[in-house]
Amino acid sequence: MDINNKIATRDSYGNKLATLGEINKNIVVLDADLSAATKTSIFAKKFPERFFNMGIAEQDMISTAAGMATCGQIPYASTFAMFAAGRAYDQIRNSICYPKLNVKICATHSGISVGEDGATHQMLEDISLMRGLPNMTVLSVSDDIQTKWAVEEILKINGPVYLRLGRLASPVIYEENQKFEIGKAIQIGEGTDATVIATGLMVSEAIKAKEELEKQGINIRVIDMHTIKPIDKEAIIKSAKETKRIITIEDHSIIGGLGSAVCEVLSEEYPTKVTRLGMKDSFGKSGKAEKLLEYYGLCAEGIIKEITNNQ
Repeated sequence: MDINNKIATRDSYGNKLATLGEINKNIVVLDADLSAATKTSIFAKKFPERFFNMGIAEQDMISTAAGMATCGQIPYASTFAMFAAGRAYDQIRNSICYPKLNVKICATHSGISVGEDGATHQMLEDISLMRGLPNMTVLSVSDDIQTKWAVEEILKINGPVYLRLGRLASPVIYEENQKFEIGKAIQIGEGTDATVIATGLMVSEAIKAKEELEKQGINIRVIDMHTIKPIDKEAIIKSAKETKRIITIEDHSIIGGLGSAVCEVLSEEYPTKVTRLGMKDSFGKSGKAEKLLEYYGLCAEGIIKEITNNQ
């Protein structure tokens, strides 16, 4: 992991989307008046005839994307996660998931790491909302390399996809030749003292914790759960059998998110105690993203504290 090379996954998304536009002429991009922030503006400059700014009307954006999908186009619809999963939920449910239309919802600015925008814009429930929908595939990516892969890979899915992206720049974790597969987690390390299952921005924090704990003689493994639905049951069960503890961490509510998904698997397949790190049934606050993550324990230090205090 290159901690000095940080790239926001929304930037990776915008750049890769523009590249894909050259390859696949059926791709159209819709935005809700936030293209500078979501980075769809990069696509808009290259392909203005295939970019549609729907204004501050997220429900309309999703409904329009659904209509375009029925005509053989492949819409990538983008806005902040708060508005994508929250304001347009009804349209996602009934106009996209119910008829299983080929729409890619790419939501940026997720979690408390939105920072100063505060609780109204810090979407902490989107994974819960989206994974509960039939026909929906849910991804939460961790770095530049993985994001570029995901933006292209979801083209191969003929159906709805929710891709969760962040605002905050995060370290580049993977090499260019890293192999990914939807529904298959990435295991980092072979430690047996604990498993930390992380997603999105929290993967780099889990790796930092792993490296620091090794200095203390504590060896953990990290699981990058980039696909929340369908979740990698095999990786979860394997880690539960091979390690002493299971800890999940996410920039999301612990209710209905990654932690809940892991608990669902283990309760049915291999009953195991799980410690869930995340937002504990509360709204966020306004502040610097890094400070908020530290305040809520969504950082390497929070993981280290949990593991060392409960050995």
